[in-house]
Amino acid sequence: MPQNPAIAARSDELCRAIDAAGSPGCVGLDPVLDRLPAPIRETATSEADAIGQFCVGVLEAVVGVVGVVKPQSACFERFGSPGYAALERTIDHAKRLGFVVILDAKRGDIGSSAQHYAAGAASMGADWITVSPYMGPSTIEPFLDAGLGVFALCRTSNPDSDRLQSLDSGGSTFALHTAAMLAELGAARRGTHGLSDLGAVVGATKSADEGLALRQRMPDQILLVPGVGAQGGTPEQVRPLARAGAKAVSGAGVVVNASRSVLYPHAAPGGTWQGDVRSAAEILAASLGVLTGA
Repeated sequence: MPQNPAIAARSDELCRAIDAAGSPGCVGLDPVLDRLPAPIRETATSEADAIGQFCVGVLEAVVGVVGVVKPQSACFERFGSPGYAALERTIDHAKRLGFVVILDAKRGDIGSSAQHYAAGAASMGADWITVSPYMGPSTIEPFLDAGLGVFALCRTSNPDSDRLQSLDSGGSTFALHTAAMLAELGAARRGTHGLSDLGAVVGATKSADEGLALRQRMPDQILLVPGVGAQGGTPEQVRPLARAGAKAVSGAGVVVNASRSVLYPHAAPGGTWQGDVRSAAEILAASLGVLTGA
């Protein structure tokens, strides 16, 4: 049975944001100093100020095109306390514009350490967080208990993930064992849309057969899908990860992230950098119509 919607609000909020935008696209906020537009690099008062200005500009460019954004914590943390302040400002601005925010932090500790990480993410205003589940359920539960949605790493897009995630144990890969654990933990945390507050990260660049097997293990999980765009993945490769027969866009149960291909697109003659970013986001959003037949 679905749990109390007041407790499982994160999955429902995410579904509403996807449906409002009409696309499961997500823009990853991965600011890199030497790739920022010249006007920002020339006027910023510090490195942290530059990445903060850029992210605010990206948010304002893509509002209404996608409903979800994913700031990469490492890109901010490298600048110390000013970087953390820029991350907080980015999240605050995203929330003011109506985005659902996934904090890509890949935390992976247990017990009180996990509780501290969870409290920090929640106080920043994040709605969801990415977590490494390698140490088991106790790396996940503190974040759910803090009211966050969680995307746990399951089958990641980097090629060398095969070294662990493809290991066979008892006729099932490590990734499939992880998927089964996530489905079990998330079963009691479904919202009114039938999807769980505990989702999984599954890359678009793996095989269709593997994607289908993972989706079968996790029928009610929202899958955060990296790898589309600069990493070479395509919307067609996401299809095996989508839930069949979805009536609403959110019913496909996927959030498809693109970072570099949206943040650093080819410049259009006579255009602005924000206009180029918006155009790239619109291309992403339109391309994902193949997941629901739109």
